[in-house]
Amino acid sequence: MQNVRSLFLALAGITVFAALALFTVSLTLAVGGILTVCMVGRALSTRMKPAPVRAKADRQREMHIWNDGRGTIIDL
Repeated sequence: MQNVRSLFLALAGITVFAALALFTVSLTLAVGGILTVCMVGRALSTRMKPAPVRAKADRQREMHIWNDGRGTIIDL
């Protein structure tokens, strides 16, 4: 009877350990998946709307304005 009880407790311990290990692995994969989706979304959103770049002329020149028939062009 003592051997059966010891075997049952050992199997119960192994089962609990395996269940906790499986829970930990699944939780790790879930958090990793969520973080991956967030990183991909952030990378795509920054690629779709690039930051504006300020253009500045190296030297001062005069402004040219002309009309090419499709609209007025202002060259600063």
